[in-house]
Amino acid sequence: MSLFALIKLVHILSAAVLFGTGAGIAFFMLQAHRTGRAEVVAATARIVVLADFLFTAPAVILQPFSGVALAAIQGYRLFEPWLVWAWALYLLIGACWLPVVVIQLRIRRLAEAAVAQGAPLPAAYHRLFRVWFILGWPAFAGVVAVYGLMITRPVL
Repeated sequence: MSLFALIKLVHILSAAVLFGTGAGIAFFMLQAHRTGRAEVVAATARIVVLADFLFTAPAVILQPFSGVALAAIQGYRLFEPWLVWAWALYLLIGACWLPVVVIQLRIRRLAEAAVAQGAPLPAAYHRLFRVWFILGWPAFAGVVAVYGLMITRPVL
């Protein structure tokens, strides 16, 4: 396998991990939330936080390195308009994802505390979940838009 093919494979796999883990985490957190049960939310949040650290974070780190390497190997200028848009969207995605990770940690703690106390999920949990849910939409749309830019490489 050539160096180019290896870097492209890493880039595609890490992009797939970002999209797939993001979609999976969103699905499972939403389903846990819909139960309204603190023990379900706590267990799900524990797994979601772990998945973000094991899968999403490494993919987030690999993406820009493999992307710059691919652009350089293919002879693209690093400031091609479509690449600048992809980077801007990547920063938007990161600006949504980083607070989401912090929110997931807080949701986990609130749900675990509710379980320990035999109490329902507190109002703070519901506020955090709304913010988490809202931040997911621009992040998801951004990932889809970056995929589109990578596939089409439009002349802008």
